Amino acid sequence: MTRLSVNINKIATLRNARGGNIPNVLNIAIDCQRFGAEGITVHPRPDERHIRYQDVHDIKPIITTEFNIEGYPTDTFIQLVLSVTPHQVTLVPDPPSALTSNAGWNTITNKDYLKKIVAIFREKGIRTSIFVDPDPEMVKHAADTFTDRIELYTESYATNYSFNPNSAIEQFIIAAEAAKCVGLGLNAGHDLSLENLKFFAQNIPNLIEVSIGHALIADALYFGLENTIQMYLRQIR
Repeated sequence: MTRLSVNINKIATLRNARGGNIPNVLNIAIDCQRFGAEGITVHPRPDERHIRYQDVHDIKPIITTEFNIEGYPTDTFIQLVLSVTPHQVTLVPDPPSALTSNAGWNTITNKDYLKKIVAIFREKGIRTSIFVDPDPEMVKHAADTFTDRIELYTESYATNYSFNPNSAIEQFIIAAEAAKCVGLGLNAGHDLSLENLKFFAQNIPNLIEVSIGHALIADALYFGLENTIQMYLRQIR
């Protein structure tokens, strides 16, 4: 059964826009879990424009489901993850200046580097996932890093879904099958929404987890957080 991890970065963005502690990021994390989310995802960036490093420390004790920290593995990020010891760390190749994640790792040219980073986290008992494009070659070479999972970058699927769902998902099915062949667990995320999530989940084999933030938080403005989380869960059940 596919699990839903809610990315709460946008809650922190709203809080930071005004200062203070409204909305309360910790309370939102608690509520997301209470309303049915099976994980909480955060993506701290060096400029702390949304989730702050202190948020990450504060959130860990209140997690009753699963905690996933994603980000680019700078020395500071690595030390943060090692000190917090989440259930999962997702390695994303976005530079500090990136507005949002916009590509997966090239697991061929970065293989030695990723292997070194993965080893650091595995030694601490932290499950690792590598953000990749839906390219079977990138998936196969990701396995050489000894990562536990990959996360498929789903922006192209979301962009093309409304034009031709079958065409949009074709490469993702191939990539998912490649992951199964090399023994990698499979996550997915980026621009998944109520419009396109059900079709994705129904057609991607062995999908363990989806991480959803922007669309889910935006929908919560209309439908309420509890109702929205339940709506998303129904798409993957």
